[in-house]
Amino acid sequence: MASVAARRRQELAAEGQRHLEETIASAFQILSSMNDELCNPALWSSSATATAASAASAASQHPHHQNAAPPPPHSADSDADAMGGAAGGSGGSLDEARHRYKIAVAALRASIAAVSPSTQEMGPTESKGDQAEIERLEERASSLRKDIIRNQSVLGTRSVVERQIAVQQGFPEEIESKNKQLKLLIDQLRDLISDISMWQSPCSV
Repeated sequence: MASVAARRRQELAAEGQRHLEETIASAFQILSSMNDELCNPALWSSSATATAASAASAASQHPHHQNAAPPPPHSADSDADAMGGAAGGSGGSLDEARHRYKIAVAALRASIAAVSPSTQEMGPTESKGDQAEIERLEERASSLRKDIIRNQSVLGTRSVVERQIAVQQGFPEEIESKNKQLKLLIDQLRDLISDISMWQSPCSV
């Protein structure tokens, strides 16, 4: 009975390892896509430049409308939708990475939930034999979390530099759009770090 439980647990562990690798790859793909989007001004400045040019053209053609009331402010949801559309226009790599990440996390959680009952069926001797492997996985998860926090710090530093450049060049509309997009990306990074914290205890549900 113990050997059957051990074999079953090994199969579940192999499946969980595969899901973990897929989750890590998807998480880093999200970080890479975010980094590309933040470091490429064409992905977030083109729409603001086109809007400013259209507004200037309309003002020159209809000067008597210059005192018109400003448009109503957009809600946070509409701003997030607009930024999502911009990401889709750049190739959709970020949306695709998010979709892959959600699927991988769901599969990983299912594997963890299946491993926990299997562990309870095994004897204490066999459980102790896997302690070294559990510690190794915990160290790997901790290292991964540090890498993501470091990447978040790098992205934040680049964003500060880009905002300073935009201020010097006089693009207030682009700065506002950039700040909203950066806030959304940082919130998503927090979600990634929260999910990765779960990996420090692979046998907990």
